[in-house]
Amino acid sequence: MALALLFSGQGAQNVGMGQSLYNDSAAARALYEQADEVLGWSLTKVCFEGPDEDLTQTKHCQPALFVHGLALLAALREQDKLPAIDYALGLSLGEVTACAAAGVFDFATGLKIVAERGRLMQEACEQTTGGMAAIMGEERETIAKLCAEFGIEAANFNAPGQIIVSGEKEAVATTVAAAKERGIKKVIPLNVAGAYHSRLMEPAREKFAIYLETIEFAAPKFTIFTNTTGNTVAEPADIKAALVNQVVSSVMWEDCMRRAAAAGATEFWELGPGGVLSGLARRTERSWEVKSFSEFTDLAN
Repeated sequence: MALALLFSGQGAQNVGMGQSLYNDSAAARALYEQADEVLGWSLTKVCFEGPDEDLTQTKHCQPALFVHGLALLAALREQDKLPAIDYALGLSLGEVTACAAAGVFDFATGLKIVAERGRLMQEACEQTTGGMAAIMGEERETIAKLCAEFGIEAANFNAPGQIIVSGEKEAVATTVAAAKERGIKKVIPLNVAGAYHSRLMEPAREKFAIYLETIEFAAPKFTIFTNTTGNTVAEPADIKAALVNQVVSSVMWEDCMRRAAAAGATEFWELGPGGVLSGLARRTERSWEVKSFSEFTDLAN
């Protein structure tokens, strides 16, 4: 078996996630307790008690998902249920989690990185009026033409026929209306705080680049993929550049999964809440062996 780990992106969070890990795994609990100390606020309270409007804030949910993914990894290792890892990839902020899992930086450093990333992205959201929409069942070329016509961007290529667009709120609304008029049957405006993975995040990208300048990255212990191209990335300087550029670039998630499979991955294990990435993997290629781990009971699978 050649194992690829998948780490969740923003939107997968839910109140209560990780509670069973905290209760039943000493290794996971230690990470949650360390997170509270590093952050200076109670991540455990926000994760386990909410309310939902607090957890969904970018500055909260990004650290929450980072810790949840690595808590699952720690619990699997503690239970002696983790085979050798060959590949890791993460959707958007999950790429930071994948880097931490691969030893590019330690847990505390990664937590600080993702907390700053979330803070800067929320700040950028508050300074702009962005929106996003999901367009289902269309080819990339069709979406590219639509984006060019209305001045928005393709933010996520999640799976075949599942593409997210992003940009100024009014432009996204105009695009949604035009898409429906042209016979695109499934166009869903998303309830998000801003235009992620678009040029509206440029203020966050600039400040994030400055923040990462002082942080030392190591070579990964196993192969990781970057959302910016869908390709592998191995040199520390290239990993850092990819994390910076990813804030404003399209997330090539389908490409990441396909290239991991082409490189030799035979099983995909999602470490995160909700089973979102498992669903995207099955939508991309039904023959792939996919497992989803979200809570402590899932470790028995």
